[in-house]
Amino acid sequence: MPKRDASAFAWNSLISGYAELGQYEDALALYFQMEEEGVEPDRYTFPRVLKACAGIGSIRIGEAVHRHAVRTGFVSDCFVLNSLVDMYAKCGDIVQARKVFDKMPSRDLVSWNTMLTGYIHHGLLVEAVDLFRRMLQDDFQPDSVAISAILTGISSLKLGLQVHGWVVRLGLEWTLSVANSLIVVYSNHGMLDKARWIFDNMAERDVVSWNAIVSAHSKLPHALSYFEQMEKADVMPDRITLVSLLSTLAHIGLVKDGEELFSRMRDKYGIEPSMEHYACMVNLYGRRGMVDEAHAMIAERMEFEAGPTVWGALLHACYVHGNVEIGEVAAEKLFELEPDNEHNYALLIKIYENTGRLDDVEKMRMMLAERGLELETC
Repeated sequence: MPKRDASAFAWNSLISGYAELGQYEDALALYFQMEEEGVEPDRYTFPRVLKACAGIGSIRIGEAVHRHAVRTGFVSDCFVLNSLVDMYAKCGDIVQARKVFDKMPSRDLVSWNTMLTGYIHHGLLVEAVDLFRRMLQDDFQPDSVAISAILTGISSLKLGLQVHGWVVRLGLEWTLSVANSLIVVYSNHGMLDKARWIFDNMAERDVVSWNAIVSAHSKLPHALSYFEQMEKADVMPDRITLVSLLSTLAHIGLVKDGEELFSRMRDKYGIEPSMEHYACMVNLYGRRGMVDEAHAMIAERMEFEAGPTVWGALLHACYVHGNVEIGEVAAEKLFELEPDNEHNYALLIKIYENTGRLDDVEKMRMMLAERGLELETC
């Protein structure tokens, strides 16, 4: 392996500085200048440069840096290899990341967690859990961030219980991020007693904890009780909290409470209503048959163009309550925003069928055929 060039230290410091600031192109420009001037890189050069490659998502440059590391004899260095795994994973080539990982002569905790995080980032949960199991067999402990990500992405209760068991044995059950994720796992599978038990026994909670337990009860009045406790604990709600609460109020039909909460979003909590909040309000009015009020919320109060979630909530309300006129308005907007979504056409057809407008039903069927779409059953 080449000896470390003392002058490389200064270059590494500059490259690192730019990379830490997110100025990845400048970091790479310095690396290429370093090459042109014949300065020998060292084991600290490549990780910094590979971080910059990952930052701009350039696998082409990353591969060139990889080849340079091979030529200069640093390809067996764990520090460099960990950075290569990270670079390939972040640049989208998870297969190459795994190849580098598998060829490593020795691995440390960073190696395992980097590969694990790469799988989770790509949604490869089966591979992530398999790697998680191998880590434990090799006496390496996954970090809490990776464990939390695995738990959040798991759709199988059996697998969730298995990971929970591992977490308990590792002594990480009450790590804040892990406990938050466990609440989500159990609430997603309807095990609210278990979710509540974890929440009630947490030594510390953050806004994510409160959001998890409020969201777990978003169709039940319990969510309002948890929100009251949240405010008493002086935890400021965020955008996600208010989406869950508005959804709760829509499900239990408390229109006045929903209007009050929506009206004080800015003044009390400093939160600007987003598309999700408006969709909740449209759903709130729509569930109570207040279709005119739902339409007015979009037409008169929204400060930006409504998206598919908002118009979709309005169209569904029109379908449930048989409002043809506003249903046509919502459907036309959706046809523009989602021209290939058969569900929107099917809902309007149902509205026409339920109100006896059979000529309009045939027109809609012809429109579907012309656009090469098949009717979806509501």
